[in-house]
Amino acid sequence: QVQLVESGGGLVQAGGSLRLSCAASGRTFSRYAVGWFRQAPGQEREFVAAISWNDGRIYYKDSVKGRFTISRDNAKNTVYLQLDSLKSEATAVYYCAAEDSPLNLATTEGAYSYWGQGTQVTVSS
Repeated sequence: QVQLVESGGGLVQAGGSLRLSCAASGRTFSRYAVGWFRQAPGQEREFVAAISWNDGRIYYKDSVKGRFTISRDNAKNTVYLQLDSLKSEATAVYYCAAEDSPLNLATTEGAYSYWGQGTQVTVSS
């Protein structure tokens, strides 16, 4: 089992940057695939990015490719989401999620068993 805590959210102007962190408890974090999702007001939660646990695969939502970067530091039990060139439509609560040793890297919520409580990102235009 793993517990996830997100941090790094805040208020930023359009065009600015933020780095979100997802810190995990547990000694076997390197076995977990991690995804980032977001939920804007009045909207359903949607996939943003994911990183595999074993083969280096990374997936992004099409609209964030080239502006968001997901990475992980297993020594620190942390996954990061770098948000650059932010647009107002990025305003949302950002959640990280993890799954233990999945066969495939997933972009759907149901594939992840563990979730953090979220961090708010607000982009002002």
